[in-house]
Amino acid sequence: MDSLDLVNPYLFRHKRRNFLVKDKLRPADLDALQHFETRPTDIFLVTYPKSGTVWMQQILVQIMDAAHPDWTEDATNRTRVPWLEERSLDNPYRERPDPRIFGSHLPPNMLPLGVKATQIKVVYVWRNPKDILVSLYHFAHSWELLENPQSFEDFFQQFLDGNVFMGSWFDHIQDYHKARDQLNIHFVQYENMLKDLRGEVVKLCAFLGRDLTDEAIDHVVETSTFKSMKTNPKANYKDLVETDRYKKDTMRKGKAGDWKNVFTVAQNEQFDNLFKEKMSNLPLTCIWEIKE
Repeated sequence: MDSLDLVNPYLFRHKRRNFLVKDKLRPADLDALQHFETRPTDIFLVTYPKSGTVWMQQILVQIMDAAHPDWTEDATNRTRVPWLEERSLDNPYRERPDPRIFGSHLPPNMLPLGVKATQIKVVYVWRNPKDILVSLYHFAHSWELLENPQSFEDFFQQFLDGNVFMGSWFDHIQDYHKARDQLNIHFVQYENMLKDLRGEVVKLCAFLGRDLTDEAIDHVVETSTFKSMKTNPKANYKDLVETDRYKKDTMRKGKAGDWKNVFTVAQNEQFDNLFKEKMSNLPLTCIWEIKE
């Protein structure tokens, strides 16, 4: 603990990112992940926290189950798509059939070297950061490894300052956009999945090189809706609630625009000013709200 660059008692900073003090990995362990032995058939699901990770886990698992019937496994999505940089629950070294899928929040400069060297497929899911902020605030109240926020006002400022789990959202998406020509990467916008899930699944199948029938794609979509996943214990992390890893369910709303119910006018102005400053050079358009 003495050697860690602590952000707070729950997070330490390493290479501009904030990691969990209560997890087992320390800076040297995180650095060693660059030498993790990858396979050309591996798939990496990369997100900033609360950007649709659990949703994309379900979609990828369903696509692979349809494309590789012998790949199917009676296990939770968390087990089938383990986190590369977490050891408190996950075991990415577990023997699994190809293609292996890994989850990660790591920035591109901390991914295994094989991801770039062998052009392993990377699926990067991104979401409008105002909804991420609100979702991460609620998640911090649920996950035992994170500090319970004292107030939304405090957490709002911590997010803008990059003093939350995994650091700055702005840095994360900037880094991946800059690395897009070096990586074999497919960007998926969370809000586009809300608007046209089937269309996004079709594009994802094309990127992954999986030629599914219309019926198989329909099944992927049906089993990957928020309503379906909320009642599916293999997809909704219910086991982590039952074991007190999470204090409450973490699948809350699955909508775009919930930040409008939380942000004050002053907070929204402050966020917009920082967004313009940080993102002016990035040709990505956020979808801030989808009206139902």
